[in-house]
Amino acid sequence: MSTNVFNNNLKTLGLLPVTRDQTDTINGPDYKQYIKILYLPVGYKLRVDFSRFETQQPTLFFISPNQYLELEEAGQESGYFIFYNRDFYCIQIHDQEVACDGLLFNNIRNMPKVEASEADIAFLGSMFRELIQEFQLNDGSLEEMVRTYLKQLLIRATRSWKRQHLDNAVSEQQSDLEFFRKFTRLVEEHYKTKHTVADYADFLSMAPKTITHKFNRLRLPQPNEVIKNRIILEAKRLLVHTPLTAKEIAYDLGYNDPAYFSRLFMTKTGESPSSFRANFLAAAH
Repeated sequence: MSTNVFNNNLKTLGLLPVTRDQTDTINGPDYKQYIKILYLPVGYKLRVDFSRFETQQPTLFFISPNQYLELEEAGQESGYFIFYNRDFYCIQIHDQEVACDGLLFNNIRNMPKVEASEADIAFLGSMFRELIQEFQLNDGSLEEMVRTYLKQLLIRATRSWKRQHLDNAVSEQQSDLEFFRKFTRLVEEHYKTKHTVADYADFLSMAPKTITHKFNRLRLPQPNEVIKNRIILEAKRLLVHTPLTAKEIAYDLGYNDPAYFSRLFMTKTGESPSSFRANFLAAAH
């Protein structure tokens, strides 16, 4: 299967095979800007940001444009790689779980994967075959058909993700769960300029204490930790993927005092920014 791509009026969705020959292409810069879904059989190894995964059974991975993906090793069987942009598919009007930044991409456990059940495997195999046929037909309804398949995939995967990663008590606290997603989305938009819970309390028109209580009910890390963790994640990305100095990174992340930022980084990671960079790059080679 060659690349199947729909491209029209800034809207893009493509489907690629994942094989040993394709790992360099997928790891390259061409797909960085897209929302990505990988369906990988057994025996694949990959890194998403600073977490490593190895597939013990067919697994779906959901990766945002700002995350770093590296396929380290391909298994015997080929998988599938879907990439698309927000113009092609994004439900934001009603803030649904299956939005482009829904539960699969922006969730409590920071867990971007769903392991496929027997029923999921049958469904996904059939869906990918039909997607390929749609691309080959390439008639006027291609865009809507492909979007329909994508939405089915996201809905089904969201159901499976909730079963695998949320206990019943958390599932029942649906409004708190929605609140967490709203909070993390705000952090995602503003972490470079807004560093305190009070900043986000202003956005949400509520007291900082109320935010903390909601997080406690879900047995989540404190909201301040969520903010700091996002800042540190970005710092790590910039340290290993750019030549910026620690001081430049501090300024980029909204800290006018680089020494304070370095202390924060040290507190959160146990290493200075320069040590983290050196150790990560040494381990990568």
